[in-house]
Amino acid sequence: MSNELSWVPEGVNMELPSSARIYDYLLGGGHNFEMDRTLADRLLTVVPARDMARLNRAFLGRSVQYLVRQGIRQFLDLGSGVPTVGNVHEVAQALAPESKVVYVDIEPVAVAHSELLLRDNPNAGAIQADLRDPEAILDHPETRRLLDFTQPVALLLVGVLQFIPDADDPWAVVQRYREALPEGSYLAFSAFTWDGNREAMTKAVEVFKNTQEPIHPRTRADILRFAEGFELVEPGLVYTPNWRPETGAVAEEDVRHSNLFAAVGRKV
Repeated sequence: MSNELSWVPEGVNMELPSSARIYDYLLGGGHNFEMDRTLADRLLTVVPARDMARLNRAFLGRSVQYLVRQGIRQFLDLGSGVPTVGNVHEVAQALAPESKVVYVDIEPVAVAHSELLLRDNPNAGAIQADLRDPEAILDHPETRRLLDFTQPVALLLVGVLQFIPDADDPWAVVQRYREALPEGSYLAFSAFTWDGNREAMTKAVEVFKNTQEPIHPRTRADILRFAEGFELVEPGLVYTPNWRPETGAVAEEDVRHSNLFAAVGRKV
């Protein structure tokens, strides 16, 4: 094994691109393989994928800041990806050091590097699991060690629901997590949509067919269904840059390039 790949966990398929590693590459990270970079470069020819990733990451940061200000101190981040700048525990603990975070991803590279990053942080942990198996995640010893489900929890599903096909009923999966959350908990989520540019997104779907996780963009109405049982806070379900921007003015180009709807809701 070369020095360049000494960080690769055993058993990782380096020949099939992974969405987590593609996202890492698009955000400027270094934990990705040539196959990931090649596919990401193809993706960039059909959609503004770097802007999509950047804007989605910024939404994650703003939503976590908002949740901390609402008193949330526990976060369950599903599909957390490869650690990069602006991780949930960094954002939350900067405002409230006692905040606890559990990262979950199906990608072994993402989990291995999360564990390495968190080795000196007793208030955060990472587990490898498929988000379609709520019981395995909710009952995992690391989840139980860090999160108290008698107190409000923020469930984060940021930029991940498009990887779950309709056949696996992602709406029912989200509802299963909702049932486990106590009153006062929140859901923050974002997902790929057809609505901004259907032609470009159709091409992106074709590109992603050659990865471990093909994508399934949805209409605004179908994405809104993920929030059933949650009361959306203002401004509701909007394109990622329009969700409580830090500055009053949002660049029109950012809105056109975002291609993900996002929202935060409180369990009712």
